[in-house]
Amino acid sequence: MPTLETDRLVIRHFEYGDCDFVVRLFNEPSFIRNVEDKGVRTPAQAAFFLTRGPMASYQQHGHGLYLVALKDSGRPIGMCGLLKRNHVPDVDLGYALLPEFWGRGYAIEAAAAVLDFGRRSLGLRVASALVAPDNTRSVTLLTNLGFAFAQWLPLPGGSGALAVYSRDLSCAPDAAEG
Repeated sequence: MPTLETDRLVIRHFEYGDCDFVVRLFNEPSFIRNVEDKGVRTPAQAAFFLTRGPMASYQQHGHGLYLVALKDSGRPIGMCGLLKRNHVPDVDLGYALLPEFWGRGYAIEAAAAVLDFGRRSLGLRVASALVAPDNTRSVTLLTNLGFAFAQWLPLPGGSGALAVYSRDLSCAPDAAEG
């Protein structure tokens, strides 16, 4: 993927120099609550995650999770990308921002750019997103991007379910495009 730029953001492949940021993001209480506790507590664990996760996905699928940074300063603020999960038939839009950057439109700006990349460069026709049922901020963001509830996905071990939202990418412009 080439580096994507929006009016305010730069979206690029993760690099090993991003390990300290990954540790910070993954240990935010909101990340642990809304995504999961990935057990990444050190830069070495972050490097292992990047190698086995995003970097492997770039090679295998041509997409993955990307670092999201402010264009004017280069400061990392989160991640956004397209994931291929074995238990979901379509690519999954994933995103997380540091809480101090919530409510400024950065998540929808990054997600719209990533979806546009998926549609134009990868030829993706459908995208999904997995959401914890009580994550109303994400449900609102997905709805604003044109996603609609599709189904419930049971969690392993019967410990609940995730809501699956879906969007046809072939016929509707991204929210950020107008």
